[in-house]
Order: sequence, then C-alpha cells, then structure tokens
Amino acid sequence: MLRVIVLGAGAGGGFPQWNSAGPGCLRARAADIAAPQRSQASIAVSADGHRWLLVNASPDLRQQIANTPALHPRPGTLRNSPIEAVLLTGAEVDTIMGLLHLRERQPFALFGADPTLAVLDENPIFRALNPEFVTRQAIATDAPFEVLGITVTAYALPGKVPLFAEAGGDPGVSEDGGTIGIAVSAGDKTLHYIPGCAMMTPSLRQRLAGAACVMFDGTLFTDDEMIRMGAGPKTGRRMGHMPMTGDGSTLEAFAEIPLGRRIFIHINNTNPALLADSPERAQLSAAGWEVAEDGMEIHL
Repeated sequence: MLRVIVLGAGAGGGFPQWNSAGPGCLRARAADIAAPQRSQASIAVSADGHRWLLVNASPDLRQQIANTPALHPRPGTLRNSPIEAVLLTGAEVDTIMGLLHLRERQPFALFGADPTLAVLDENPIFRALNPEFVTRQAIATDAPFEVLGITVTAYALPGKVPLFAEAGGDPGVSEDGGTIGIAVSAGDKTLHYIPGCAMMTPSLRQRLAGAACVMFDGTLFTDDEMIRMGAGPKTGRRMGHMPMTGDGSTLEAFAEIPLGRRIFIHINNTNPALLADSPERAQLSAAGWEVAEDGMEIHL
C-alpha cells in the first residue's frame, strides 16, 4: 500500500506569504478556520510507513518534519531519520532550498533529472550536503526505477526554467526535463504528482488516464490573477503554470480524463480557492476537485 502525506500545499511563499496583506492572507494570519495556513509544496511517500521518500524539499522543510510524526527520529540511536531519499521535480527555490535543512551528516539518496542536478552542482552552497552521506543520482525520464519499495517513473512536462535562471525575456516553454512529473506506486494503484505544468499535452492526457489519484498544479485560479490583484506583473502561463479555470485551463483539460481523485496542490496565496467558504472552492468541488491542505493523507 502507498501512503502519501502532504507536507505542504502552498506555492512559493506559502499561505500566508510573509509580506502579503491580501484578503486570503489576512484571514489565514488571523487563524480563520476557513483559511488554514499552508507551507510550501512537498509530499512524503512510503510503501511501509517506516522508510520515506520526500518529493521536493521546500524552504519550510524543518517545520514540516516537526509537524509530521512519521518523519521524526526513532529512539535507539542519537541521530537517525526515516527520510531515506529525496526526489526533486525541478530546481525552483521552493523545491530545493529545504535540502539545506538536511545537511547534518544524515545519509540519504538524492534523485533528480540532469537539469536539476546541474543547478545544484553549479551552486556551491549545496556542497553543504556532504557527498560522503548524500548520493546524487540522475534519473532518466520514462525509465521506471524502485526506491524504498516504491516504483517511480519520472516524465518530462512542459515547463519553464527556474525564475532565477532566466537570462532576460521569456525563455518559452520546453520539455527538456527541467520540469518533471512523477508516477509513484506500491501495488496496483498509481499516484501522479505534478506541482508545476505549463500546458496539457496529448501524451500527458494519455499518461494520466486511469490513475487512482492526480495531485496537480493549482497555482492560480485565473491566468491573470496576480496582475489583477497587483501581486505581480506575470500571468500564470508566463510563469509556467496552467490556471485552474478559463480557456485552456486545468478544469477544461481534465474534463474528459477518467481518474480517481483529483487534488490541487502548489496553490498561490492569491488564489481564492484556498478559502473553504469561497464560491471558487465551490466551483472546484462541483467539478470533482479537492484542494490540498498540509497534513492531508492519502492511502492507495
């Protein structure tokens, strides 16, 4: 059986974002029960409940581990961890910075596609992960492999280079492995984790059909959301994220895909669907979608 714990469901900056006085963030900061706080997106996956694979290492990882008893050290030795592997779906700040919380001479395997590992190799701060303890392993797309009793298949997605790596101007969408999705299973049921995706493609639609669960990019409710709210100058698509609604949206793209559970993750602080009592949340629910929260568990 596959056990999945949502460590964080928010996009970069979390919810509330530290410098945001937006309406949703104000409600979250005031402990409104309809606006639960969310840390930055990451999940933990296990086939046995004892050994865990982290998918992405968010800047909030230390607190996420503290909030998740399954990831706590076990009595018996001074230092130990049930976290035995980390897999990165890209090299954005909110997927890699949490690695620095794991620098305490604790052995684990680190998996990523070549473009992602190249970013780590180029930045000397990640030498804090002593290679004597942390092995970096490149993964090929569409080549299933097993880790901790979990079968993992990575696949390239339409995406953008990390924002900090843009050399000026719009770099365009590519499927070079810089952004990947993963399929994980420990039995006959499969979960797909896709925290970032620029567009639906025929091959992705075919790949997702019949999955027991898909956790999908829910960054923005509408493509121009951040511009309208004065939160930034870019559309969702310019940042490499499909909007939940509108022309060419996630709701539209998934309407004819046969699936089990559909769950939005990586949700930006401006997105009104974060609010459980919003009409936007009701619209998603009517379309069969859930909105992830920190601590949510899935068993397949």
